[in-house]
Amino acid sequence: MLQQTQVDRVVPKFSAFIERYPNADALAQAPLVDVLRLWQGLGYNRRAKYLWEASKRWGGVLEELPGVGPYTANAVRVFAHNEPRVLIETNIRAVYLHHLFPRRDTVADAEIIPHIRVPRGVQPRVWYAALMDYGSHLKKSIPNPSRRSRHHARQKPFKGSDREIRGALVRAALTGSKVTGFPARRVRAIRKALRAEGLI
Repeated sequence: MLQQTQVDRVVPKFSAFIERYPNADALAQAPLVDVLRLWQGLGYNRRAKYLWEASKRWGGVLEELPGVGPYTANAVRVFAHNEPRVLIETNIRAVYLHHLFPRRDTVADAEIIPHIRVPRGVQPRVWYAALMDYGSHLKKSIPNPSRRSRHHARQKPFKGSDREIRGALVRAALTGSKVTGFPARRVRAIRKALRAEGLI
């Protein structure tokens, strides 16, 4: 839920989700439509579908689960199992850019990763939570260091975007409402893509 979504939006949704689906078996038995209804307000509905699909294959290799790449797999290992893995995301990147590359632009993650390690005697989940909090603080206090990353990309405005139309179409499918205010050609194309993905 935290992928590309702020913590304050996730906390109430996470609490409701865990109450409704306390384990992978409960989630696996739920109809996808119920999972999507509960997910509404978080955006990126594909993540809900991936999570639902993963619950049906629980126990496999993390990286083989739908929607799970190296970062998510390592984040699960760090935060769920307290394993000392290498994690890099926007806030962690900001810390290392600020302190180790203060005068450089277009710094690649490959240059940062060798510096990322959990100090001896520190719990990995505590270390990374602190780095993420500090990176978030830095981005509010000074010009965002992450903009100096080679991997930084400004997200396009939500209003009028394909993301907005996707969300509106999924909501409409869940509630039986109509989608209005968008060009019909784009709505048709995005509806077709959502059907192919199994989201509507």
